[in-house]
Amino acid sequence: MAQLQKVAVIGLGYVGLPLAVALAKSQAVTGFDINVERVSELRAGHDRTNELTSDDLKASDLAVTSDPSDIQGCDIYIVAVPTPVDEAKNPDLAAVTGASTLVGDVMAKGAIVVFESTVYPGVTEDVCGPALEAASNLECGKDFYLGYSPERINPGDKVHTVDKITKVVAGQTPEVAEILTKLYGAMNNGDIFVAKSIRAAEAAKVIENSQRDINIAFINEVAMIFDRMGLPVQDVLEAAGTKWNFLKFSPGLVGGHCIGVDPFYLAHAAKAHGHDPEIILAGRRINDGMSAYITERVHELLDNRQSDILVLGLTFKENVPDLRNSQVRSIVDGLAALGHRVQVHDPLADPVEADRHYGITLQKSLSDDYDCIIGAVAHDEYKNITPENLIKPGGLIADLKAIWPDAATSDVCRYWSL
Repeated sequence: MAQLQKVAVIGLGYVGLPLAVALAKSQAVTGFDINVERVSELRAGHDRTNELTSDDLKASDLAVTSDPSDIQGCDIYIVAVPTPVDEAKNPDLAAVTGASTLVGDVMAKGAIVVFESTVYPGVTEDVCGPALEAASNLECGKDFYLGYSPERINPGDKVHTVDKITKVVAGQTPEVAEILTKLYGAMNNGDIFVAKSIRAAEAAKVIENSQRDINIAFINEVAMIFDRMGLPVQDVLEAAGTKWNFLKFSPGLVGGHCIGVDPFYLAHAAKAHGHDPEIILAGRRINDGMSAYITERVHELLDNRQSDILVLGLTFKENVPDLRNSQVRSIVDGLAALGHRVQVHDPLADPVEADRHYGITLQKSLSDDYDCIIGAVAHDEYKNITPENLIKPGGLIADLKAIWPDAATSDVCRYWSL
């Protein structure tokens, strides 16, 4: 394995693009994506994910392409493609195996292929390795080598960026691990943890998000309990949070590509080895059930009467345009099924994607005659809204993210929050 000269990052989404730009500060890097439109936008200096600014892209030496021939014969390939679940909540490895085939077609002897996609332990060596062998006619561990470095990017987080967090790396051999340590270390000032094995690194990643999912599920469950008791859960959490070792989580919807998906990868691996993952799947059931709970409570608080409802926010979290696995959609559909007239507004979501993926038409402006407003996503823009001005006297403010706590004392409306 010669000194690294050329790096290719496969997949230029929320994970791959910031990584590629960061690596390009110290390496010759080509970013590849099968989406021709995405590549054209990046060349024009536009990142639809809002992870990078136009200035960031224009200042970078990163080359982007949708032509596989442009990544022929690179020294190292980093695969950062989605790993979703199918309708039955089973791991869908189509993107990662497809990327393996693509890389296998263009790589040469001596290449290192690193996977960043979240998977269950064993996928890199037992699934991706054979796919690379089949496409390249090369032998894994002899003609090319595997590595794993789990992504840890938090969409919309401008503090914990890829160049400012600890990077876990693992290699098929100690030499591969050393090469990856140097590669990623040049990007983040050497803040590297070398895992004992590729499987250990895979497992570490999948439990990170599973742990968060379980913790949020606990808070969601106690929120439902205290809601039925007429006790605001935020008051309880504020008091409990004064203890030094209390873990501070907030109730709410759990969507997106990671926390709402990764536990199913861990559960799949557990079942394959004869273990029933009770806590993991219980957490998923609670969090997946929150949209139905919220729908039922709003309907109940509206006295089961068909009402005009405005939902503020559709993306899976605040201040990002990402609509993947948004649980707000379930609330919208549920309320509509109960006969309510529902409008949705989101200043960051792409109207075309909202319509294509969810059949939701986003409102361009807001009126002032709603029976109910649901604060579903805490975009910064919504924090400056006075919700009382948008609803009829006596209307309901359902503040799912505690965006407007002062409204709890309003004498012109009713207020409910998780």
